[in-house]
Amino acid sequence: MKSRLIRLPGLEGQAPGVPRGEEEVGRFLAALVILCKEPAAAAMQPPEAGRPVIQFRHCGRDIYCFRVPDLCPVCQQPVSFRKLDEAPVSIATPLIHGHQEQCVFLLRPTRGTFLRDYDGNADLHVGITNTRGIVYNYNEQGVHRDEVGWEQSISIPLLQPNMFGLMDQWDKYLEDFSATDAWSPNRYEEHCHNCYTYALTFINYILTSEGKHQLDKDEFTEKFVVPKTRRASKYITLYRAIEEHGFYIIDHLDSDTNLP
Repeated sequence: MKSRLIRLPGLEGQAPGVPRGEEEVGRFLAALVILCKEPAAAAMQPPEAGRPVIQFRHCGRDIYCFRVPDLCPVCQQPVSFRKLDEAPVSIATPLIHGHQEQCVFLLRPTRGTFLRDYDGNADLHVGITNTRGIVYNYNEQGVHRDEVGWEQSISIPLLQPNMFGLMDQWDKYLEDFSATDAWSPNRYEEHCHNCYTYALTFINYILTSEGKHQLDKDEFTEKFVVPKTRRASKYITLYRAIEEHGFYIIDHLDSDTNLP
């Protein structure tokens, strides 16, 4: 989990976001509660990502919600915090705006969105972004270059941050690769020459150009895709439970339920 860094006035010059002294800790925790109760807090997250999920600890439980309630749903007492590890933190969503990503492998439901529609069994569609966030993807109509439609996706980076030379050539590689006859509409086959074939073949094309070994479908899926989809599945389940009940509660020691 990742918490959002919050700085309070009057704490400049100290370690970023870390209050010191009992009085400052109290001010810090009080400000966190106010911030997490503000409806405007949702504006910090783009609408397509859904509402931000907040976790806080009370009564020995981890409580997940969209905003910190006035009363604890377990003990019905006013919510307050004495320790930093009890304070509200924002849970990082694994679902990102794909058009804001460079040189990544993306997954999204073929129809609808993960948070609203995905049931764990529906088909997924995949694509690869260029350096401007345009998503190249392949289906029975051929190669598409989407500028919208991937606003709620699972993202797998394909380049290390220091690979500037390859990034400079990325768009040309992707465009030239997509223009070959291999990805014409008549070559499409739902089970063996599809969007996943297209994306993985491009990835292996890049790996070969860099003198690295290619990945087969099973290796790429197990190593890179499955860890991301497992985390997304946990998040989606958590999100829908909060939508239905207003909150989700687990025992603090039940680490298996926690998002990684």
